Amino acid sequence: MNHKIVASQNISRNCLVCGIDNDFGLKTRFYQTDKGELIAVFKPLSEHQSYPNVTHGGISAAILDEVIGRAIMTTTDSGTFGVTLELKMRYKKPVPTGVELKALGRITRDGGRIFEGSGELFLPDGTVAAEAEGKYMKRNIDQITDQDFTANEWFVPEEDLPDEIHI
Repeated sequence: MNHKIVASQNISRNCLVCGIDNDFGLKTRFYQTDKGELIAVFKPLSEHQSYPNVTHGGISAAILDEVIGRAIMTTTDSGTFGVTLELKMRYKKPVPTGVELKALGRITRDGGRIFEGSGELFLPDGTVAAEAEGKYMKRNIDQITDQDFTANEWFVPEEDLPDEIHI
């Protein structure tokens, strides 16, 4: 399925999921769709494996947690984060390392300060490898960290915005 992309989201320098300066990070990029969903695009490294050539389940949980928690930014702004309260995972297939993967997240209920969401991690052929549901608390970036983060660590990536992403 093709998803029309309308915006990208900020990334950081040292985050495990999106940090561009983290040698062991996933260096994930996040793209907002015209349907209010969020797509994460990343490529797990051999350093992210559990069994040979299989991405560790904790990495799958981290990417789904991030794509669901960040989905709130599609309806708010780049300074509103979802802080995880609960995350329920379902693992369906082994997730390979060394290939580009995509995850899709969305908000399923927005109750003001608390919101819920769901997401899927897709293999390159479009098969769902893992699913998650979570509950999050909305927090402004200033409630989580100091001004140095937003000034020096939180920025829009310089890559061109794709028109569409196929999952």
